[in-house]
Amino acid sequence: MNRQRVVTVMGTRPEAIKMMPVVRELNRRRDLFDHLLVATGQHREMLDQVLAVFGARPDIDLDLMQHNQSLGGFAARALAALSELFSEIEPDAVLVQGDTTTVTIAALAAFYQGIRVGHVEAGLRSFDLRNPFPEEMNRKLAGSLADMHFAPTDGARRNLLREGVAPENIFVTGNTIVDALRSLPLDGPFAAARLNEVDFERRRVLLVTAHRRENHGLPMHAICDGLRAIIERFADVEIVYPVHLNPNVREVVMQQLGDVPRVHLVEPVGYTDLLRLMCRSYFILSDSGGIQEEAPSFHKPVLVLRDTTERPEVIECGAGRLVGTDAERIIEAAALLLSNAEAYEQMSRAENPFGDGRAAERIVEVLAQRICGLYEPSLIELMFEAEAMAAGD
Repeated sequence: MNRQRVVTVMGTRPEAIKMMPVVRELNRRRDLFDHLLVATGQHREMLDQVLAVFGARPDIDLDLMQHNQSLGGFAARALAALSELFSEIEPDAVLVQGDTTTVTIAALAAFYQGIRVGHVEAGLRSFDLRNPFPEEMNRKLAGSLADMHFAPTDGARRNLLREGVAPENIFVTGNTIVDALRSLPLDGPFAAARLNEVDFERRRVLLVTAHRRENHGLPMHAICDGLRAIIERFADVEIVYPVHLNPNVREVVMQQLGDVPRVHLVEPVGYTDLLRLMCRSYFILSDSGGIQEEAPSFHKPVLVLRDTTERPEVIECGAGRLVGTDAERIIEAAALLLSNAEAYEQMSRAENPFGDGRAAERIVEVLAQRICGLYEPSLIELMFEAEAMAAGD
């Protein structure tokens, strides 16, 4: 049997984290797949950090990032570069993950050349095109272009069915973030020396990440107001906030929180350190989509600094709460967890809704069926397991 050429395209840190289990599984099946890892470099430094953690290097690095790049500018460069690349290497399938500009443009470039597209983490929807921006439109467009939809949950599957995707093209796999987390050792000290100075033993340390485009401006000011009030109200609380490099975030955060005692404003941390922070924190406040998925794996409550979420499973299972960016709502939700042990325990005990850590295996088995024409009993077994997981059986 001739090996089928599969190209995985990634450009940002979240994509790399969630695709590395799939990349490893594809590389393990070299009998079936000639796999190439392509990086667009949409977020250069943060992408490189994660690839280093997983010991991976791209086979092809397009290195498209430019300083202070616009969405349209990057999209135009990516479409030209990926179209040329696909024409040259002629893949049988292109895999993308999530909702970034890299994802949408890679899917579009593949579609233009008649190449099959597999969309990992398909079917997430907030049903608000401006929130999160531009991710909601990116994932809808990618879903329109994909041939194989790898949905992380049954809720994501239902979203795709409502949009008219054929049931036979949707596969509930679980979320690859669970696979990724299980593959990384998190014991030992932080790589960033400053984090080793934080007193996790005697203080209740809150991890904060807030950087999303829709939270720039007044929402970011309100988030900072809320964090300052939490510190003033609870003397045993400290905050660790890895501050995003975007100047729209840094200028506000440094101005409003730079002089607040017990608030540690640190540079963006490597992925392993971020996971260690999650493990050792009391709870998390974040506008990140990925952290909404990671927090339940560590049984850490997460207060979501957004008005909507495309991951409603986190809210439904009780592991998270939507608190938005209103300072008073943030203070109220944090104060409840800091003052009410029963409320804290209830969120901490929530069951992880994102699967069993075998998502990558399921995805590659589907590719073996759809691309290589290989039908194995293990595929049927894995699909039944995925359906049972989604149904809560």
